[in-house]
Parts: sequence; C-alpha cells; structure tokens
Amino acid sequence: MRVAVLGAGVVGVAGAWYLARAGHEVTLVDRQPEAGMETSFANGGQISAGHAEPWAKPSVLPKLLKWLGREDAPLLFRPRADLAQWMWGLRFLLECFPGRFERNKRQLAGLAAYSQSCLTELRAETGIQYHHLSRGILRFCTEQSDFDALSAHGQTKTAAQCLAIEPALRDSGAPVLGGVYAPGDESGDAHEFTVQLARLAEARGVRFLRDTVVEGLEIAGGRVLAAQAGGRRLEADAFVVSLGSYSALLLAHLGISIPVVPLKGYSITIPLQAKAAAAAPCVSLTDEAHKLVISRLGDRLRCAGTAELTGYDTSINETRCAAILKRVERLFPALAGAGEVKYWAGLRPATPNNVPVIGRTRYANLFLNTGHGTLGWTLAAGSGRALAELVSGRRPEVDFRFH
Repeated sequence: MRVAVLGAGVVGVAGAWYLARAGHEVTLVDRQPEAGMETSFANGGQISAGHAEPWAKPSVLPKLLKWLGREDAPLLFRPRADLAQWMWGLRFLLECFPGRFERNKRQLAGLAAYSQSCLTELRAETGIQYHHLSRGILRFCTEQSDFDALSAHGQTKTAAQCLAIEPALRDSGAPVLGGVYAPGDESGDAHEFTVQLARLAEARGVRFLRDTVVEGLEIAGGRVLAAQAGGRRLEADAFVVSLGSYSALLLAHLGISIPVVPLKGYSITIPLQAKAAAAAPCVSLTDEAHKLVISRLGDRLRCAGTAELTGYDTSINETRCAAILKRVERLFPALAGAGEVKYWAGLRPATPNNVPVIGRTRYANLFLNTGHGTLGWTLAAGSGRALAELVSGRRPEVDFRFH
C-alpha cells in the first residue's frame, strides 16, 4: 500500500520507518531541508519511560497562581483572542484533578514502556548512533513541597542517595532534598536520531520529499484522494498526519477538530570543554522546582523546559532562556562561563492531558499521529510502530486508547 506521512519530526520519521518495515511504499513529506528541524531539533533529550506523566497534575494547581505574570514562570499563559487557546487552558485545569491525572498517567506509562522496548529493538537492529546514554533519570527536589508531592506517589531517594547517583549536584547552590530515580530511563539527541533514522528509512526505500510544504488534502467519497504538497498532487492509499502543532491547522479545513495547540518550549545548549565536562552531570536530570530537564549529549549539555501558550510564535524570549541558564549555573557553578551558549525555541504539539492523538479519523484512509507534547522523544518509536499496525489493519500490541 502507498502511504504518505506528512511531517518529518521524530514522530513522523519513526512512523515512516515502521510503515516501510511493514512492507508499505512510503513517502515522507516535510517543509524543511532535513528531518527533525523543528520541535525535534533541540529538545531536552530525555526518554522518560519510568515517569512519563502529564504536566496537568494536582501538584501544579497551587503553583499556577504563583506563576501568573512571571516572565520566567515554567508555565506561561499569554492571553490572546483565540477561543481554542482558552478552551485548551480550561481543559488543562480539569485534567489536573486526581482521577483524570491518574487515568492519563496510566495511558502514557503503558505507551512509554512499549516505546522504549521498540527503541531498544530498533537500536539493536540498526546500530543507530545518537549520543545515547542508559544511566537513568533522576528527578530531584530543592523545595520541600515538591519532595512531599513525589513522596506521595512512590518511593523516594534521600539527598545523600541523589548525590551518589549524580555527584555533580554536590556543589549545587540549591541544596538537593531528595528525589526519585528511574534507573531504566535513557537520554539521547532526538535530532541526531531523527536524521539518522530518516537516512536509514531512505535506504530502505522511503521517498523523502524535502522542502515541500503540505498545503491541503483533497477529499472525495469519504476518503483522502491526494495531498497538495509543494505545488504538486501527491496521491496515496493512506495518509498520516504527523505535522506536530500544525496538524490542527491542516485538519481544521476538513472539519476535524483535535485538542492540539502549540506550547512553546525553550532550551539552552552549553559546550563542554575539559573543565566543564568534568563538572557536568552524566545522569539525565529533572529539576522539579523549575520544571527543567537536563541531559548530557556528548560534548554538550542540554537544558530544556518551560511552556508558553502563545500561539505559533517561535521567536526566542531572551528572558526565559536567561532564566534557564541562571538555574543551570546555580545547580552547577563550575559551568558558569563555560562557552558560547546556544538558545532555542520550539513548538510542542500539546493536548491538555499530554496523551497523544493516534489512530483513525472519520475519513477511512486518514490517520493521525500527533499531539505528543513534551513526550515526543519518549513516545516516538512506540507511536510509530502502533501507527504502522493500525494502517496495516492490525491491532497494535500496546494497550492504549487509540482513536
């Protein structure tokens, strides 16, 4: 079967790989000159299967008022005359309630565990290289309220145990109170993975249309006949929408509404010369107080986080990036002045509950694989494999609420 995958971020490329592996004739389409150039370009690097959970959780509710009006707040809502944005915000608040949070967490945990298994298998099959580290993820707390919230949901580590897991935190200007450690979690460069997997997919026969903007879909008789892409008509037997935050814009023209909005996130990348490399962490970290993730990517340290609900604006807010850098330098004083720091901003395709939208639409041959929010890298392999099963008419192995 001929399948067109629209979007070549980590989710779209993983889907294209598994579709080709299942024997389909695949065309991958993206507006950028290479794969992984947008949301997948400079994310936090974590593959957090051990604690894949939504941002919308009970412990966030009391913090929202404290964050209002703060330009450096982890979650920043910029009011706009956009009904979809306001409805998304309301649904986010509703998803913070305990029952909904636990349900969403179970959905994400199952898909995340399956995805990590798929990634491990893919790595063994292909030998793909992307600065992968299997040293776990440590969620550490520098505020008592965060530690109390973690303690209520599982076994915690003491401050001494956290410092033993990641000795680089011993010099932190914000003392570590304790945390939670997921030893089976991983980290790696999502952009490098996406580029390499796209090349492997091409070697397997996938046709990659670069620099090609998807302008619309042609519908007739309850099916998609073709995609208008780059001024040409692209026909296929099935179509997969993996356009990240832009998926909702394309689908709206077909009368399909999905609860996906762009949630702008920021990252900084610090070069690690000899002295800085010795002082930088090697275990991937999550800073509970500031909602930041930190990962070692070879000779670089990536720190990413914050969420800004501000539409499709991709401009870099220097204040927010400077706040991330300030926090990193407080946690690891020896990294101050380490070198030229690169700032980046990208749009995460976020649903209110962080659960992605995967499955069929009311059009028989139109499928969705989008809305992964902050967990795109964690869920990409499993989502791609499950999507390939659905397109092939088979039931996926993972227990997940597919559309």
